[in-house]
Order: sequence, then structure tokens, then C-alpha cells
Amino acid sequence: MNYLFHIAFILLWSTNAFTQKERDTLPKLNLSKIAHINQSDSYITFPTDNGNIEPLMFEANLNPNFVVRKRADSRLMMVLTPQITIRMFNEESYPVKTPSYIPQLTLYYLFGYPDLAHHTTMFGKLAHHSNGQDGNFYNSDGSINLRSGNFATNFFEIGFIDTSYGSQVNAVKFFKSSLEIHPKGWMLEELQGQYSGLRWHNSFFAYKLPLDRDFFSKKRKANFSVKIETTWMLDKINDWKTVETKRFSGALTFYYHPKFLEDIGFFVKFYHGLDYYNIYFRHQLDIIRFGLMTEILRF
Repeated sequence: MNYLFHIAFILLWSTNAFTQKERDTLPKLNLSKIAHINQSDSYITFPTDNGNIEPLMFEANLNPNFVVRKRADSRLMMVLTPQITIRMFNEESYPVKTPSYIPQLTLYYLFGYPDLAHHTTMFGKLAHHSNGQDGNFYNSDGSINLRSGNFATNFFEIGFIDTSYGSQVNAVKFFKSSLEIHPKGWMLEELQGQYSGLRWHNSFFAYKLPLDRDFFSKKRKANFSVKIETTWMLDKINDWKTVETKRFSGALTFYYHPKFLEDIGFFVKFYHGLDYYNIYFRHQLDIIRFGLMTEILRF
């Protein structure tokens, strides 16, 4: 009888130990990681863009996050992001024209617990987008003044981020959906009617975790990731029909972090849609670009 009791005890202990070990290997998806996913990555492109964009030496997105929270496991968190996007054009003296300044304040609230494999986060963002210029919006010939024309708008964005972990493929997955709203009184008069003030964003991110000896590490790095991002413009602009392909923007990004690099990796991005670079918003882009990105998440 004692023999059977010992066997049962060993089996129970082994099962609990295995379950605890399995739970310990689940990626920790706290608010800091979720915020990192939601804020666009810092990157710099190589001068090898293929498509109908102006010849560039590079495009760079500088996007540091300043986190305000009570403690590391807080469900409520605020993030201040002084985002700046610049393009250096491949022209005489290599000018940097009309950078995009997009300072933003984002508030996150996590439903559930970071240790769980599935939870949802709500977020709200307040942001400003301008190019730091004060010239006339139009040139004398009626075209938009791309060199020094004033561009400015303010907006807020509300949405959610669904977070999950796929054990079969050993990948962390995120789905984000949000509405971006630019009230008419918050944007330049010249932008009204031709710059979309109501945008529906949807995104899917997948981060493939390693299956090698780092699998049991508490700081596993995603060596490979893929992102699919779409935007649909919902308001009345440019006399476009409600269902019009011009209203759609989409991007597909592949990222690879080789082991010989610590904090950066390589990416390739396919983008279709209107230009997101401030006063260049009327330009339709179809481009493929390569570069370096600081998308380093430790799960």
C-alpha cells in the first residue's frame, strides 16, 4: 500500500513540476512589450528603395518611448513618444526636407494578467503631426508647396490589442484594431476635404521564438517576425467613392535578427498607399525597401 502511495506521489509531483516548467516557459507579455509593439519601430533604410518614391539617401524613424507607470506589473501605463521621421533626399547637398514631428501620449490598460497566454489591452492616443514649416500651403501655380508649406493636424486614436501565444508554432501573436480621428477644427483648413480625418487601422504581428537552447531562457529574443498593416480611409475626401482602392493603404514587413547582432536586425518592407510623410500626403506610393530596425523584444 505504501508502495502505491509513493508511486502516486511521484507521478503527481512530476506532473506538477512539468506543468510549472511549461508555465515558466510562456513568454511574459507585460504592458511594456505591448506598448513597444503598438508604437512604430525605430529604423533606417538603405538607399535602395524600389518604386515610385523620390530618390532617397535614407528614411529614418526615431521613436523612443518614455514609460510612466507605478511598477513593472501595472495594468495601467502611460507612454510619451516624441516620434520624428526624416528623409534625406539624394539631391545636391543631400537636403532633409520637412521632417515629420509626431509627438504623442498613449494610455494603456491591460485586461487579464501578463502570465496568461491570452489577454486584451485597450489604448487611447493623443497626437500631433506637423512638419515644422510656416510657408504658404500652395505655390503660385496652385500646386502644394512641398518645400516650405505648412502642414499640421492633431488627432486621437482609440483601439484594442489582442495578445496570444501559439504553442504549436511557438510564436507570440498580436492583433490590433483602432480608429484614428482628426476633428476638422484640429487640422489646417487647407487639409480639410483632401486629408483623411477618419482612418480605420488593422494590424497583425507574429514573433517567432527560438526552439534552441534559449527556449528556457527568461529573455528569449524573437529572431524572426512578420507584420501586416492596413488602413482604410472612411470619411469624405477628394470626391472619392465610398469603395475606392485609393482609400486603402497596406504594408507587409519581414524582420530578421541574426545572432551576431545584439540590438538591431534587418527588414524588408512592401508598402502600397498614400504617402505618410506630412505634406507629401497626396503622393501614391508602391515601394519595396530594405534597412536596419531596432525591433528587439525579449519574451
